Amino acid sequence: MQLPKIAIERTESKFRHLPRHVGIMMDGNGRWASQRNLPRLAGHRYGTQNVRRALDACQKFGIRVVTLYVFSTENWGRPKEEIDGFFNLLAEVIDRETENFRTQGVRLIHSGSLEGVPARLAEQVAHAVAVTRENREYMLNVAFNYGGRMEILRAIRRILEEKIPAEVLSEELFDRYLYTAGLGDMDLVIRTGGDERLSNFFPWQAARGVFYTTPTFWPDFDEIELEKALVVYDHFLSTNGVRTANDQ
Repeated sequence: MQLPKIAIERTESKFRHLPRHVGIMMDGNGRWASQRNLPRLAGHRYGTQNVRRALDACQKFGIRVVTLYVFSTENWGRPKEEIDGFFNLLAEVIDRETENFRTQGVRLIHSGSLEGVPARLAEQVAHAVAVTRENREYMLNVAFNYGGRMEILRAIRRILEEKIPAEVLSEELFDRYLYTAGLGDMDLVIRTGGDERLSNFFPWQAARGVFYTTPTFWPDFDEIELEKALVVYDHFLSTNGVRTANDQ
């Protein structure tokens, strides 16, 4: 459900609680394009261009771990032309940003499978992950060809393969077998585009997080829109006396 609307004050110091780990479901690219009589692929292009702006805004507020829902396993049901075009856009972003991430201390993490992904794009993703592996200033987790149930089944299979005794299995141990091992739970999940569903987005990691939805489409999501989400997050925790595991 959408949380109550709170008056926005642009004073960062007023935040008592700031999330450490924010997950963003970048929804609404196609609808954004349709409103402007543009092809859907144009919406995806503007959406990919908005990623840098959003990440810069997160860094400004001291958010050090960001997870982006880039492409879900359900997205394979979209028209092939749209998928191919999106993959080409993603390849451009990786080419443009990988060296920036490496020099700026950003570690890129991939959550998901590269099975079925074009070979060249899969190589780019693997390379970007490898060359930023030692960075620690900022964690960018990209959910690409990702599904939450798939991730949980993958973790269970690995646990069974390693013959982990049932009596030693705990939440902490299970977490080590997820794509996000070491990143911590998501404190805040933001969904742009107005929908109020998790859509298979990290059900384990987001289980205790605050969910915030905004009608703003992803290409228009900027620092002001992020601040609105942070105000609601701060208000919710302050009002309910809640502290998350990652609360600063």
